[in-house]
Parts: sequence; C-alpha cells; structure tokens
Amino acid sequence: MVLPLTLLRTAQGHPMLVELKNGETCSGILTTCDGFMNLHMRNVVRTSREGDKFWKINECFVRGNNLKSVRLPDQVANLAEEESRREQLGNLQSTNRGKAHPQRGRRGRGKMGMH
Repeated sequence: MVLPLTLLRTAQGHPMLVELKNGETCSGILTTCDGFMNLHMRNVVRTSREGDKFWKINECFVRGNNLKSVRLPDQVANLAEEESRREQLGNLQSTNRGKAHPQRGRRGRGKMGMH
C-alpha cells in the first residue's frame, strides 16, 4: 500500500495534472510538496472551470486544502510501490534490533567525592 504523501514525494520532477475544488485544473511538473500536500509546480498550464480559458504560468503554488484530485503517470505509481516495498524490507532487516550495544554502559560514573 502506498500512502498519498509517499506518492507525491515520488512524483517530484514528473508531470502531473491537479484538479482543484473550484473546478480549475493545473498541469505541469511537480517541483516540491510538503506534509500538508501543498504543491509547488513549474511550467504550468492552468485551465478554467469551463475549459475555455488557459494560462501559461512559469511557477505555481497550490495549497493542499484546495486539491480535489491528482493524476500522475503510471510510472510514478510503480516507482512509489517499489520504494514502499524497499522501505518495508529495510525496516524488517534492521541490524541492531534486540542486540546489545557495545558502547552503552561503559562510560563510568566519574570521580566520586570523598566525605
């Protein structure tokens, strides 16, 4: 299973189409995203709700709470799945799980004052 933020982080640098709650769409290259699903895109073509007006924008910021849907290439979904699997395998194969740490507890208590 791939979480939405994992999918968006994997999509950075890839083309995407975003539909907003007001009906407008933005199509361009995803530059960055954050934990609130705010998107920063470049080379964007914004389309009006009716689909009759178009604007070419060099850079665009889309606030996460305005997103209605996101359309990504299949390639991005496949990359996100592979990354998710690798991360799960890495968590299962942790090298220090349950083992003693050789450095822990060997520091001593320092000099104790004499009374």
